[in-house]
Amino acid sequence: MRFAYFTYLLAAFVFLKSFALAFEIEDNKYYEVEKNEQILRIISTADIEAFEPIILAFQKEFQTIAIDYVVASSSQTMEAIYNENGKFDLVISSAMDLQTKLANDGLAQTYKSLETEKLPIWAQWRNQVYGFTHEPAVMVISKKEYGNLPLPKTRDQFVELLRRNSEKFIGRIGTYDVSQSGLGYLFATQDSRNTDSFWRLIEMIGRLDVELYCCSGSMIEDVSSGRLVLAYNVLGSYAENSLKKFPGLKIISFDDFSTIMMRTALIPMAAKRPDLSGKMIDFLLQLHSKPDLVALSGLQPITRHNLLDDKRTRPIRLGPGLLVFLDKLRKENFLRNWESSISQE
Repeated sequence: MRFAYFTYLLAAFVFLKSFALAFEIEDNKYYEVEKNEQILRIISTADIEAFEPIILAFQKEFQTIAIDYVVASSSQTMEAIYNENGKFDLVISSAMDLQTKLANDGLAQTYKSLETEKLPIWAQWRNQVYGFTHEPAVMVISKKEYGNLPLPKTRDQFVELLRRNSEKFIGRIGTYDVSQSGLGYLFATQDSRNTDSFWRLIEMIGRLDVELYCCSGSMIEDVSSGRLVLAYNVLGSYAENSLKKFPGLKIISFDDFSTIMMRTALIPMAAKRPDLSGKMIDFLLQLHSKPDLVALSGLQPITRHNLLDDKRTRPIRLGPGLLVFLDKLRKENFLRNWESSISQE
């Protein structure tokens, strides 16, 4: 047993060492099986805590498939696949635009099945990129630190709240660093499309010394600890899951609009086991029939109607429109304006 464990550690070291200079990983976990006949290698932006229930349920159904699960940020996931030809069988990411670019640039394999045929047309692209969750961007506040201030219902009201109570919020607001986070960049560009208040909001939180983060989990932890009063544009799925651990949190969804992201999966061209990837994609597309698993993971599945029921929702749709803000000059211009507004220089 000790020899087997040592062998696994050596294999894991060699596997990760090959990427040491290529991209940064946040976490890695190997899910072995008794008969380790097949290995599915996944790179994902989803935290282990959120995705582990899905992996364990998958392995109950497919008992000979071991899973090597690597967690990386959306930008580093893109680096691994786009620039480094990383040897992964499946890419799971919250950055829909970057996934679309991988497919558009010929780095994704085509996959079709009975399950993919059932997806709404707006939840898949070219039989290569498949959405399997719908997750809103929300604001999270610390009820204790926020106190009795009125809760804003729109982004205009949010800007006015910050203006009137600036001393309370100096250094105590968190949001994504959009120059580093692919999901943060996606949310920011969608906000800029949906409201004229976007740049006023960025300028306001910039004046209040906003703290910039790589990911939702870190923001939520700092709100729960009281270090931050609030965090803007965090993933609703992570926020909902955090309520179980941190009851002092409150989730705010604005009435003017709610941006909805779809977590997506694709099979990269370099995949060695696309057959195993297909099994996982089909499993993910069946989440709507597994309510217990949805409750454990906190990842809400896609149905034909759930993005259309609420008129406030602004679902980000898969397709070439997502490539607009990835144009080199347009992205540079957006980031330059964002950095200028956020730094107040």
